[in-house]
Amino acid sequence: MKGLKILIVDDEPLMRLSMLDALEGVGCEGMSAATGTEGLAVLATRQFDIVITDLRLPGADGLTILKACKERSPTTEVILITAHGSVDTAVGAIKLGAYDYITKPFQMDELLLLVERVGKILGLRRENLELKEVLEDRFSFGGIHGRNHHMRALLEKIKLVAATDSPVSLVGERGTGKELVAHTIHLNSPRRDLPLIKVCCADLPDHLLEAELFGHEKGALGGASRQRRGRFELAHKGSLLLDDVDALSPGLQAKLWRVLQDRKCERVGGREPIEVDVRIICASRQDLKEAVGQGRFRQDLCDKLAAVQVVVPPLRERREDVLVIAEHVLEVKSGDLNRSPKGFSQPSRELLLHYSFPGNVGELSQMVERAVALGRNGEYLQPWDLCGFQTCPYLGGAPQSACGFCAEGLSAKAGTSEVQPAATLATAREAFEKDYIETVLKQVDGSRTTAAALLGLSRKALWDKCKRYGISSAKGEAEERDE
Repeated sequence: MKGLKILIVDDEPLMRLSMLDALEGVGCEGMSAATGTEGLAVLATRQFDIVITDLRLPGADGLTILKACKERSPTTEVILITAHGSVDTAVGAIKLGAYDYITKPFQMDELLLLVERVGKILGLRRENLELKEVLEDRFSFGGIHGRNHHMRALLEKIKLVAATDSPVSLVGERGTGKELVAHTIHLNSPRRDLPLIKVCCADLPDHLLEAELFGHEKGALGGASRQRRGRFELAHKGSLLLDDVDALSPGLQAKLWRVLQDRKCERVGGREPIEVDVRIICASRQDLKEAVGQGRFRQDLCDKLAAVQVVVPPLRERREDVLVIAEHVLEVKSGDLNRSPKGFSQPSRELLLHYSFPGNVGELSQMVERAVALGRNGEYLQPWDLCGFQTCPYLGGAPQSACGFCAEGLSAKAGTSEVQPAATLATAREAFEKDYIETVLKQVDGSRTTAAALLGLSRKALWDKCKRYGISSAKGEAEERDE
């Protein structure tokens, strides 16, 4: 109850003060008004979580207060105080939107219990709203991260498609984010307030998948003790995502085509047709038109499902997005796991940029989540955190045979097929430090004074490191002579 904003409207001074004291005693923020007119004036300027009002008031009565509340703030809950003779009126007020009523005389504990109940409902309502906002933010157009021209084109197409009711075919490799695109299309469409129902067409044998899609009657399947609605019924007025749709057998393809054609389905074991109004979003790794050419998919069904095709590019074709996505996943997973890594070390960033990611965004997300969980809290994430193996080129050993990340990343970076592992962690750090100092010096035309400021080192410390690593700079040496 703590923090609830409550307005009390009652013309009996002692009752009004007693309620105010009791509510403030449990942490509520209370205000009071002595007449209905005064209560309306307060409601015109402030918003409350709960309004507690007597039914009979001078000026404006409790029903007028109730109507004003619901017009100005539909989320505000109203509790009516009434005498025994006005219970029928109070019951009628509940139909107008009042939460509940309490009859005089009452114990203050009764009122506090009622307020506590309303407070819990308001809390759940806020949590649901926050969750909805999080989901909408996650699946908004901004939830799809990428700078690559393929992704910009994809976003433009999604925006156009989302506003229509056309079936959409999503084509892309495993892990490219087809389900994220489907959610984005649905939650930015006119059907956003109704469900997006998902079913994977590759997970079940035909007879079970048919029942999953269209439902079944009691006794239609072995062990089916009750009727069950199918995914089409559950998605009525909303959207249905058919994942791995190219895995459908010819028989189920025919039944699916008939349902899309008639906009009706029948449960397994049933005879009554059921109206279904569903927007279809399907996903597959192979272009459905290619599957038609191979004789694996019906042309007429392809025509219905692939009215609009959206190709989701693999991560290797948009390498400039790798670090953008990795940084986003790092932020999200750090919060989820209550960890606080500083970020990715420079070797980690380079390996991420050079790895091909056969598992696409899904593989990258799993890799970053593992690194957040395994990495040292408060420090930079290292290559061995990302690959998950304790034997790593950066730790002085050859890559694990199961780990293609470090081996491939280092090979691509070096431009050869051979990995040159560092002898020790200290050696790897020194090699990185030398490369980094040389890079910064090039950026500032060899000025060690400027470079020291950028690196956060004293000039002496930088000159010592340059001497140690054999880094020469004509401008730097001139600065040293001038000292």
